[in-house]
Amino acid sequence: MSETLLRTAQLSVRYGGVVANSGIDLTVGAGEIVGLIGPNGAGKTTFVDAVTGFTAATGEVTLEETRLDRLGPHRRRRAGLARTWQAGELFGDLTVEQNLAVALQRTGVRSLFTDILGRSAPPRDTIEAALELVGVPGSGARRPGELTLGQQKLVGVARALVGGSRVVLLDEPAAGLDTHESVEFGQHLRRVAASGIGVLLIDHDMQLVLDICARLYVLDFGVVIASGEPAVIREDPTVIAAYLGTAQPAGETE
Repeated sequence: MSETLLRTAQLSVRYGGVVANSGIDLTVGAGEIVGLIGPNGAGKTTFVDAVTGFTAATGEVTLEETRLDRLGPHRRRRAGLARTWQAGELFGDLTVEQNLAVALQRTGVRSLFTDILGRSAPPRDTIEAALELVGVPGSGARRPGELTLGQQKLVGVARALVGGSRVVLLDEPAAGLDTHESVEFGQHLRRVAASGIGVLLIDHDMQLVLDICARLYVLDFGVVIASGEPAVIREDPTVIAAYLGTAQPAGETE
C-alpha cells in the first residue's frame, strides 16, 4: 500500500444551518489517483475548498503528518497541497510560462517590492519540468489560445503542480473534452501519479474516473455513502440509486 500523503478526519462544513460536508474521512496515497464522485450539489467542490483552506471547516487536514487545517490557503499551497478550479481558465493574454509563474509568486509586501524592483524572474527549469510532466513540453512561449482544449487543461494541471506540490486536487479538469481527449488526459494523469504525486480527481466523466482511479469515494448530500475500488463502487446499490442510475455491465459506463 502506498504511503498516505493526504488525510482528512471528520472534515465538516456548515453554512448556517446547512451541512455541506459531514464528517468526511478520506486519504490519498503517494502515486495514487483517488476519485471523488457524486451528483451535482453533493458537496464535492465544498470539500476541496475546505481541504485547501478556501472555506471554514472543522476536523483535521493532514499532509505528510503535518496538520494544515489551521493554516491559510497560501501556506497550504506552499506546504505541497494544490488544486485546480472548475472555472480554471488560463490568462489568455499571458504565455503558458507566465501563467505558471503566477502560481509561484509569493504573497506579501516583500514579494511586492521584489516585483517592483524587477528582481523576480520566472523559474524556467521548474516550469518546464511541470509542463514536461503533464505532457505539454516546449509550450511555455505559446499563449493558451494557440493550444487545443486538452492541452489547455493539462497546462492547468501543470499550474497546480509547479513548485513541488505533493498532492493535487483536480476539480472537473476534463470538462468539455471529447472521448479521445479525455482518454489522452487520463494517460497524462497516470504519468503525474507515477512520479509519486497524489491526485484527488473530481469529474463527471465516469469512463475517465473508472479507468484511472485506484479507489473512489462517493458523496451524496455531503456524506460519504460508499468507498472502495471502482469495480465494487459501480455495483453498489446505494451508489447506483444516488448517482449512477442503473447497474452497468462490465466495460460500459454512462
